[in-house]
Amino acid sequence: MVCLGLGSVVPPAVGQAAVSRTITVDPLVLEKTGQELLKEAVYLTQFQQFEPALSRAQLAAQLNPKSPESWALLGGLYLNLEQVDKGISALNKSLALKESNPGVLFSLGAAYFGQADYPAAADSLKSGLKLEPNQLEPLFDLGNTYYKLEQFDDAIATYQKAIAQNEKFWPALNNIGLVHYEAGEIEAAMLQWQKATEIDEKTGEPILALAVAHYTKGNQDKALTLAQKALEIDSRYGDVDYLIENLWGERLVEDTKMVFNLPKIRETIAQLESNTDESHVLEPEVEEPETLNTPDAL
Repeated sequence: MVCLGLGSVVPPAVGQAAVSRTITVDPLVLEKTGQELLKEAVYLTQFQQFEPALSRAQLAAQLNPKSPESWALLGGLYLNLEQVDKGISALNKSLALKESNPGVLFSLGAAYFGQADYPAAADSLKSGLKLEPNQLEPLFDLGNTYYKLEQFDDAIATYQKAIAQNEKFWPALNNIGLVHYEAGEIEAAMLQWQKATEIDEKTGEPILALAVAHYTKGNQDKALTLAQKALEIDSRYGDVDYLIENLWGERLVEDTKMVFNLPKIRETIAQLESNTDESHVLEPEVEEPETLNTPDAL
């Protein structure tokens, strides 16, 4: 019985293995899926939902790597989320697929400027402006780039092109004043800042710059009045680091420090800081009523 039983066992076949089946996907289906994800990412971006938009844009670029639009959107999202290196890489991939894309070139210019790579910023912005020469913000960005490169004549000429597009664009007037002041041309700087304040009376930057210029010319009373007005409009301009971020040059910053050391201005800054601290005091949390779970909808 044992022998018969053993004899009935069929020995396993040697060298046989289960054959894995690979699933094939139509490339057109992948491309269509990538396009749908891209549309969702664009939709979410319009509502500033950058994190969920990013995950969709990443997948869209993977599914459709030859789409310059996917890489462009992905690069822009990275920049919005302050992942600048990844943003620049994605934008360059988009540019490799479609060279004549001014929007991508302008975004690259702004990204390079943020990294203080001013030559690369200038190259990107100039390339974009060759395709679309009348774009206000890129013209302003290029003017700022020339200013950082200390190409002051080019900076002023570019700011003036921006003003030609919009004569009420006071930031360009303001920055022409910055250029003149660093060159020691105080009267010319004051003229530009005065024009800027006439366009917008509620902007603190040119008013504070005017205050500093009046102080250097010995008009202390006028300087005090203007400085207090500027700081009351926007207390951020009482921070020297903030001024430097806004491209105030060494000469203007050093003169501003002297104005900030005046007793009345020190008092004004201290009071504004105190008011800011009080406004940031946390209010007691109010318990929200329980809500029903509802399905998310795009």
